[in-house]
This record gives sequence, C-alpha cells and structure tokens, in this order.
Amino acid sequence: MAATASRADPFLAFRFEVRLDDLPVGGFSDCGGLAVETEFFDYPAGGVNDHLLRFPGRSRQVNLVLKRGIVDRLLWDWHADLVRGVVRFRNGTVVVRDPSGTIAQLRFEFRRALPVKWTGPELSAGGGQVAVESLEIAHHGLDRRA
Repeated sequence: MAATASRADPFLAFRFEVRLDDLPVGGFSDCGGLAVETEFFDYPAGGVNDHLLRFPGRSRQVNLVLKRGIVDRLLWDWHADLVRGVVRFRNGTVVVRDPSGTIAQLRFEFRRALPVKWTGPELSAGGGQVAVESLEIAHHGLDRRA
C-alpha cells in the first residue's frame, strides 16, 4: 500500500495583523504592496542574434497600502507629523495567522517605514458603509520570515 503524503494547504489571506513599532496592533481590512521588483537590463551582444543578454539591476520595494475602518487618529497623526517636518521612522510586521488566529504561519518584516499618503473615506449620505481610511507606506526593505 502506498504511503499517504502529508497535505500542505496554502495560507489563507483573511487572518492577518499589522504591527508598527509603538502603535497598537492594527485591525486592517486590506494590506497590499507586499512586493519586491528587480529591474533587468537588456544587452544586445554582438554575434548573438537569437536573444538578448539580460542582467539584473537594482531591486525596489513597492509601497505598502493599508486600509481600515477609522477608529482613531494614530495613522493620521503619524502622517501629519511628517507633513510638519517631524520624521518618525517605524519598523513593522505583517503576520499571517492560521484560520484559528493562534499560530503565526508567515511574517513579512519591513524597516524604516514612513507614511507617504493618507486617504480619507468616501462619504455618502445615502449609504451605510464603514468610513475607511487608507495609508500608503514607503519602506527600506521587506523580509519574509517563516
């Protein structure tokens, strides 16, 4: 009889938390921008006519975009301080948890983050939607742990 293989299910994207240094754990509804891009340069070498040589260049981190229902002023204040010239870098972590929420399955750590853009809610007197704010964060590096 064949041995049964262990099953490895993919991580689910709905159970996560975002931590920013000294700020309370954020209850965000969306977290985007977990990406690193590397640019490549094409080099047409003489005598090589069937393809271009490709060389990697610099890598760049994409800005993180965090969205949540407005519950306090902390994210606004961080961005407002930057606008006034008070630069306060923060390190952060995005933790993906198992469906029960008890086990951290995956961590993304980012360093020296600054708020680049704060966007307030779309307001409509005719709707009953939650007021959602968005914060775009630039950072100096993204590492995957676990």
